[in-house]
Amino acid sequence: MIERLAALAILTLTVAGCVAPSETTTAARPSAAAPAPSGSYPMVGGAAMLPSRTIVQNAVNSKDHTLLVRAVQAAGLADTLSSAGPYTVFAPTNAAFEKLPPGTLDSLLLPPNKSLLTNILTYHVVPGSKTAAQIAADIRVGAGTATYMTVAGDTLRARMDGNAIVLSDAKGNRSRVTQSDVMQSNGVIHVVDTILFPG
Repeated sequence: MIERLAALAILTLTVAGCVAPSETTTAARPSAAAPAPSGSYPMVGGAAMLPSRTIVQNAVNSKDHTLLVRAVQAAGLADTLSSAGPYTVFAPTNAAFEKLPPGTLDSLLLPPNKSLLTNILTYHVVPGSKTAAQIAADIRVGAGTATYMTVAGDTLRARMDGNAIVLSDAKGNRSRVTQSDVMQSNGVIHVVDTILFPG
């Protein structure tokens, strides 16, 4: 069933572009740091992203990434993404998850599908901290394409579309970076508008 849903998700993605609170892990709770002064830090999902916090500590505060946080926790990746890293995370928004066929995310969140969910999520993570400028430089060096090995073990390609970075997955689906360079204590987040799938 899940293989059919995943295949359907891949076929229906176009070139565009959480666990319940009682289950939230200690690693996923926001830090006790004082709120950032307005305008001092990048805002994602209505929340200031403090560079002193980890990827997970910042993500749990973004109202646009509640589904991603839910998936990360279901996959058991909260501790990994709270570690020293550094990591470059291409973070899908809730709207990106909502592009999937109905029932796909619910199926992926089931315990028997943890391995598949983990593989999809880690396909959005590249070791090291790559800013948008560094990605653009890699694209120039690669004559128009930068290729990265993800934590999932599959390659992800990046190209420029005007001034925007566009990622291509193993199936040819594309995801646009809509907000870049959200710096974290253990890496950097780039917000993307579409889920990507490994091969």
